[in-house]
Amino acid sequence: MAPGETAGYSYEEYKETADWLLSQTVHRPLIAIICGSGLGNLADSLKDQVIFKYSDVPNFPMSTVSGHAGRLVIGTLREKVCVCMQGRFHLYEGHAIWKTTFPIRVFQLMGVRTLIITNASGGLNPDYKVGDIMVLKDHINMPGFAGVNPLVGPNDQRFGERFPCMSDAYDKQLRELTKAVFCDLGHASLLREGVYCSLGGPSYETIAECRMLRLLGADAVGMSTTHEVISARHCKLSVLGLSLITNKTVMDYESMEHANHEEVLQSSKRSMQFLKEIVTHIIGRLPCLSDAS
Repeated sequence: MAPGETAGYSYEEYKETADWLLSQTVHRPLIAIICGSGLGNLADSLKDQVIFKYSDVPNFPMSTVSGHAGRLVIGTLREKVCVCMQGRFHLYEGHAIWKTTFPIRVFQLMGVRTLIITNASGGLNPDYKVGDIMVLKDHINMPGFAGVNPLVGPNDQRFGERFPCMSDAYDKQLRELTKAVFCDLGHASLLREGVYCSLGGPSYETIAECRMLRLLGADAVGMSTTHEVISARHCKLSVLGLSLITNKTVMDYESMEHANHEEVLQSSKRSMQFLKEIVTHIIGRLPCLSDAS
């Protein structure tokens, strides 16, 4: 933590940002979408767009990663109002963990009730192929083992309880809806359901680390998502997680393969249209959320 930096945002700062965004548009989003590396074009599907650069939004951090545009897009998709993040914030950029999850509470104060979160990840499960999409049923938050958790510090009951449950982090009904969409669109062979593991990054995993994570039960690994999901569940948002498998992790010491960010971006680009189609159909089938608690 930098000298003079306080341990978190105040409720008033979250509220200031939410109120400012609502004052700039007639849209009232009920669904938030977070786009992972190379997946920002999902926002292009929104109609009647209002676009904000992160640098123009009060209190917002800045994204510095290639493949992350650093914009908020608010608009409609299948007659439902959404707010879409083109770029997220990571621990490896040097952000404090409470900064990486800042948008989640802002969205909740704006009226969002459902979070759809996407990421690009490396496949640990030997049955996974590049281009598969894994529906997250659970996660392993490795930084959390060392106390790196977005809920560390004083708890504000206006957002949620001190000790939120995480055994139901990923909404079962949303997962079942996603499976139905894949089947109805004829893409069932590309659908996986598994456990996502987050690491701090920015270095990719060693072979020994990949082997360990697989033994722990992880099917895919990345450098994001879990902090956002923890914050979302803390403030009672329903969460759907979708992980695009962009590369196979290296498990063999004789392998000549090397993980790299360009490979991730290229794989994401090839699967973009498919993922846009899936998310669009999922949102189209979501029930009316206006009366959700």
